Amino acid sequence: MLTICPTPITLYVRTFPWKIEKTREGYSKMKKMIFGFSLSACILAVACSAFAADPKPCCGLPAKQPAVATTAVGSDVKTFADCKYCGNNREKFSFSRILIEYDDGTVIGLCSIHCAAVELANELDRTPKSIKVGEYTSRELIDAEKAFWVIGGTRQGVMTKQAKWAFAKKDAAEKFIKENGGTLATFDQVMKAAYDDMYQDTRMLREKRKMMRMKTN
Repeated sequence: MLTICPTPITLYVRTFPWKIEKTREGYSKMKKMIFGFSLSACILAVACSAFAADPKPCCGLPAKQPAVATTAVGSDVKTFADCKYCGNNREKFSFSRILIEYDDGTVIGLCSIHCAAVELANELDRTPKSIKVGEYTSRELIDAEKAFWVIGGTRQGVMTKQAKWAFAKKDAAEKFIKENGGTLATFDQVMKAAYDDMYQDTRMLREKRKMMRMKTN
C-alpha cells in the first residue's frame, strides 16, 4: 500500500529557461531543470492510474468538430491505445495526445501534455528524439516544438484545469483564442505551465478519486 504524506508538497517552478534543440546538449539542460520534480511526478503517476476508469470529469472533448477519418488520426492510437500514466484512451483524446520517441528507439504514447511532463521528468536518462502532439482541429500528429500553442480558455483541459492545445497554423490558434479565450504560447512556455500546474492538478485528481470512492461505497 502506498502512503502519501498528508503534508501538502508545493512545487515551485520559477524559471524554465531551457530551449529544446535537436541535440543531446539541449535536452541535458531540460533534465537538470526538472530533476527536482521527479518525486512529485512519481506520486502523480500513481494518482492518475487509479483515476483512469472515468476520465470524463477532467477532460473536455472539442465541441462541434467535423468528423475526422480514422486514417487522419494515425496508427499510433492503435499501437499505443492507452496513456502510459492515466490510462486514457488515446484515440478518444487524439486532439491532445502526445507521442515521444527517444534516441534509443523507444516510443511512448500519452494522452496529453500533462502526462508528457510526467514522462519527461521520470525519464531523465533518455534523450527525446522527437515530441509530437495531436493537432486540436485535424487530430493529426505535428511537431510539438513547432506548433502554435494556446494556454487556457473556456475549453476544459485534458488531465489539467488549465487547458493546453496545439495548432499547426498560427491563424487557427488565433481563431480559437477569439472564440474560446486563452493565450498564444510556445512549446517552452507550455511545458513550464505544465510543471507550474502540476501540484494543483494532482490535488484535483486526488479529489476526483475521493469522489469516485464515495460513489462506489
